[in-house]
Amino acid sequence: MLGAELSAHLGYQKHDPAGYRSGNSRNGTSRKKVKADIGEIELEVPRDRQSTFEPKIVPKGQTRFPGFDEKILSMYARGMTTRDIQAHLEEMYQVEVSPTLISTVTDSVLDEVQAWQSRPLEQLYPIVYLDALHVKMRDNGHVENRAVYTAIAINLEGKKEVLGLWTSANEGAKFWLQVLTELQTRGVKDILIACVDGLKGFPEAIETAFPHTQVQLYIVHLVHASLNYVNWKERKTVAGDLREVYRSTTAREAEHRLETFEAKWGAKYPTIATLWRRHWERVIPFFAFPAEIRRVIYTTNAIESLHMTLRKVIKTRGSFPNEDAARKLLYLALRNVSKKWHTIQNWKDALNRFAILWPGRIPLPGAEPASPS
Repeated sequence: MLGAELSAHLGYQKHDPAGYRSGNSRNGTSRKKVKADIGEIELEVPRDRQSTFEPKIVPKGQTRFPGFDEKILSMYARGMTTRDIQAHLEEMYQVEVSPTLISTVTDSVLDEVQAWQSRPLEQLYPIVYLDALHVKMRDNGHVENRAVYTAIAINLEGKKEVLGLWTSANEGAKFWLQVLTELQTRGVKDILIACVDGLKGFPEAIETAFPHTQVQLYIVHLVHASLNYVNWKERKTVAGDLREVYRSTTAREAEHRLETFEAKWGAKYPTIATLWRRHWERVIPFFAFPAEIRRVIYTTNAIESLHMTLRKVIKTRGSFPNEDAARKLLYLALRNVSKKWHTIQNWKDALNRFAILWPGRIPLPGAEPASPS
């Protein structure tokens, strides 16, 4: 880059005949040590014979070259391994950096992760999405699938916010109760709707910690689970018939259409109707909501798109050596993706509906949320 700057200053490339008798030419290099975030780097700064070249990237007199830590973290957050980062820095900057030093830089984020995980939260969240993402993690020499649980909330302003990340080898009511108790400790007093995927112990834990919260099963997850049993040639048709069920106006209409679906597909795919009936109690609250709220809670893009992004980041790794390694990478990826989040579309309409359905629990401007009753 410094060589390119000198070429621009002289007006011709190196070895270009245009520079012959131009009045100024290259005059070797001078060595210069610059302190960077990762340590001290020795640069070879090109010179010109008339000493009129003034570098812009590393100006004369500058002894620090900040930003290397952020560059390393940025590359790490996009899924590059320490070896990838090492090779990229050497290729782009001709700087040799050891994998150990890169790990040290990324480990420095762990304090930030801890502060983020324990930060105070708002008292009320209209909607909270709870779901799990599975990653491979080494434990005592064995690689196992470990669940990383995420909680994404929609706040009163209609903006998405990741409340935290939790890892556990076992899921169940006890674990989820610990997560929800942590949210309470950090300041959450009320949740209007909690969207879950039907994992064991999920609804029971929510109803214990937040008894006034409406638990809603992910419709999209239920559809995906149903299609796992379907021949790929018939998936589009079966998905269309299921759409008739969950797009019903009322719970009674939905049940009638489920019966119609079972009459058509029950002999070939008996598991699907059974699956829906087993979770029916957690499905039907959806039909009591007006269209404004349905649009928000049905399109589980809030957590689906996040997990898709996280999977892209972790797919380059065979497995993580420990929980901290997984946590720091996922946190950095979250930090990147959250910069692109915008206010939920048509949020004001949904918020007005929330205020009608749950009077007193949505605070007036400047007031604190009321306790649920």
